Amino acid sequence: MTALDRQSAGAIAAQVNGGKTTALAVAEEVLARLCAYDAVQPRIWISRAAPEDILAAARAVDARIALKEHLPLAGVPFAIKDNIDAEGFETTAACPAFAYTPAASASVVHKLVEAGAICIGKTNLDQFATGLVGVRSPYGIPRNAYNLAYVSGGSSSGSAVAVAAGLVAFSLGTDTAGSGRVPAAFNHLVGLKPSKGRWSTRGLVPACRTLDCITVFADSVADARLVDNVIAGFDPADPFSKPLSDRPLQPRRIGVPRRDQRAWFGDSQSEYLYDAALTRLGKDAQIVELDIAPLDEAASLLYSGPWVAERTAAIAELLGSDPDAIDETVRRVVAPGADITAVELFNGIYRLAELQRHADEMWQQVDMLAFPTTGTTYRVAELLASPIALNSNLGRYTNFVNLLDMAAIAVPTGVRSNGTGFGITLIGPASTDIGLMSAAETYLAAADLPAPPPLDLEGRMESVKLAVVGAHLKDMPLHWQLTSRDARFIGAFQTAPTYRLYAMADSVPAKPALVHSEDGSGIAVEVYELDVAAFGSFVAEVPAPLAIGTVTLADGSSVKGFVAEPRATVGAEDITDLGGWRAYIDRG
Repeated sequence: MTALDRQSAGAIAAQVNGGKTTALAVAEEVLARLCAYDAVQPRIWISRAAPEDILAAARAVDARIALKEHLPLAGVPFAIKDNIDAEGFETTAACPAFAYTPAASASVVHKLVEAGAICIGKTNLDQFATGLVGVRSPYGIPRNAYNLAYVSGGSSSGSAVAVAAGLVAFSLGTDTAGSGRVPAAFNHLVGLKPSKGRWSTRGLVPACRTLDCITVFADSVADARLVDNVIAGFDPADPFSKPLSDRPLQPRRIGVPRRDQRAWFGDSQSEYLYDAALTRLGKDAQIVELDIAPLDEAASLLYSGPWVAERTAAIAELLGSDPDAIDETVRRVVAPGADITAVELFNGIYRLAELQRHADEMWQQVDMLAFPTTGTTYRVAELLASPIALNSNLGRYTNFVNLLDMAAIAVPTGVRSNGTGFGITLIGPASTDIGLMSAAETYLAAADLPAPPPLDLEGRMESVKLAVVGAHLKDMPLHWQLTSRDARFIGAFQTAPTYRLYAMADSVPAKPALVHSEDGSGIAVEVYELDVAAFGSFVAEVPAPLAIGTVTLADGSSVKGFVAEPRATVGAEDITDLGGWRAYIDRG
């Protein structure tokens, strides 16, 4: 199959309302897309509407349009995370033993269908919305749409992939600890997590009922705003719903984690992309570094504190009657909540109130936060090997948001070399949803990001970028070690001005040693890309005192490259002032 373009909810609705196409034509195209992508990732769905039901729903929309109704979401295909009720579908929360048939759709689903949207099906998720990874489901593992070796993010895994793959124009997810933001980042999407109570949660299987938010994944902020316009509003039948309010947001001061509190988990690409995002944001606003220890402490209450008991309460009956029906990792997370006492809970509530005061004071210093959505990403195999620790890493910048009653929107910021997405999340006080969406649009317009990379349709080949500085340069004696491995030339670059270059003594053929030094200079290098296996075989042949490490380029990005042990400089000539190995060879 060929790559599928993403769909725009706004464009589809405008065309159907304007008579330029029909909901039926849109539905027929969606069915073709589903058929094609099923061969790539069938596991993003738990249940799907029958084709004849999708076509019938489309005809019903066309009939309403013929009667001159204007429908905000006319003919727009959408998906629903399978912990949200939809009439005609079972709700499973990714647990077959828990499944039930709802009597009616969730409030938000009902509003979307009334607005002309067409439900395509229910998407896979981390069971009971417990996880940020997308690997905790008996229905299989939805994988990142841009690199099938990597996680999609969770718990709203299938919802994110369905949008990224162009199967639907938007999808509903949920967010308690970051589940509506992490999958957005990994799949180059916009993920809107509204203020608590802005969207009704009636008809949602709770994870933590006092914290849960229904969210939307979309290709653009405009589409997220369109969905918000349809479903935001007070629901008297939902005890956690709140009257709509709009708090102004003028993000002149943007809070970011203090540099020594930023955790990247060894991912230098994330660090580079975040710094680049802050540079863009800093052109129109003041960047304020904050001590985020109070936010971290609030986040710890979610999984290391008494709020675990709220997850336990949501599935207590099944946990007691049939614990083996629950995913092993989910059970390990949730079961300890049964032993949390009321005393512990109240002490947690008291401490959270104190931390809320810290957050209130923070909003006196800054207008908006701009945090990494995650510090890194992981392969599916890595998450399966270490399911809890790595999941916790992904929640480093997300877990505090709902506990401290904040609104958030995740936006794409860049592409990692493996094709997966990196994003930032703009965070504001409760009821700043409209201002956050405007700030997100302003940022994306200024960032002028490239389009997402092609979808991974058959398993992306892993590759590594390698900087060479001497005998492996083009037309040099050891360049064949690259060409024989089908290395692809990326370009000529300069290192950051923190390196010194030496011509090693008695090296045959002649080789340089690149050594990190704060009083160094920029050195000319060439960057090549190799498949992981080819890179591994290349590294195995690198002789001491040379080694392969991480080299920082002049633009701040990092690649693998030749570095040297200190002994490489013994008896060597310092040729840093020449600026590169070619100049040394040309000197004779």
